Amino acid sequence: MASFTVVVGDPDSGSSHQLEAEEQDANRFIGKSIGEEVDGGAVGLDGYTLEITGGSDDAGRPLNPEVAGSNLKEVLMKERQTGYKPSRDGERRRITVRGREVSDAVAQINASIVDRGSTDVDELLGEGDAEDGE
Repeated sequence: MASFTVVVGDPDSGSSHQLEAEEQDANRFIGKSIGEEVDGGAVGLDGYTLEITGGSDDAGRPLNPEVAGSNLKEVLMKERQTGYKPSRDGERRRITVRGREVSDAVAQINASIVDRGSTDVDELLGEGDAEDGE
């Protein structure tokens, strides 16, 4: 069964929350691509809408929005992009990336809040309460 770590960024507060999506909730992400919207109920954010902004597979290779599908592909990168930072002008390098579609091979999904629900994010996730000793 699929299992993902979903990092949800809140553009209003600038904070991010690391959540888990397992089994049936994780299946809501499979087949979606970067830029598509998903119901936030999959990670416990009922009433929220999330936009997939990126991710990485179990080996740390980033999802690339320019590569179709979910397979691995070597891409010649010549400018700063996700997964590549050139050290000098004119440098090019072939980097292995994964396609933009979420599959079982993906370990982490990055998402951003697009539409808000009536309840605050911290309340839904049980944060902001007294310290629980972790």
